[in-house]
Amino acid sequence: QVQLVESGGGLVQAGGSLRLSCAASGRTFSYFYMGWFRQAPGKEQEFVAHINWLGGGTYYADSVKGRFTISRDNAKSTSYLQMNNLQPADTAVYYCAAGTVFTTVADEYDLWGQGTQVTVSS
Repeated sequence: QVQLVESGGGLVQAGGSLRLSCAASGRTFSYFYMGWFRQAPGKEQEFVAHINWLGGGTYYADSVKGRFTISRDNAKSTSYLQMNNLQPADTAVYYCAAGTVFTTVADEYDLWGQGTQVTVSS
C-alpha cells in the first residue's frame, strides 16, 4: 500500500519561502504523476502544480506561475514544491497527490497525503 506524507509547512511572512516535501512509501514511485493542490478555509480545493514521472513535464496554475517550482527525486520517492515570494493569498492546507494521469483534476488522482498547513502573514 502506497502512502504519501507531506512536510515542510509552517508560518512565514509575506515575501518569504517554504519548501514542501511529499514522501511516498510502499512501492515503486516512478510510475506516478505527482500533483500539489491546496485548500483555503471556506474555499474549494485548487490545483497548484503537477509533474510527470520523468520529471521533465510540469504545469502550474496561473496564480503560482513564476513563484512556485515543482520537482521530484525518484530515487528518494519524494516530490518537492518550492514556494517563493509567498503572499497571504497562498495561505492554505497543501496536499500532494499521486496518480497515473497527467491532470489538473483532483478526482483523477489515486492517492493523497494528509496535508500540511502553510500560513503567510502580511
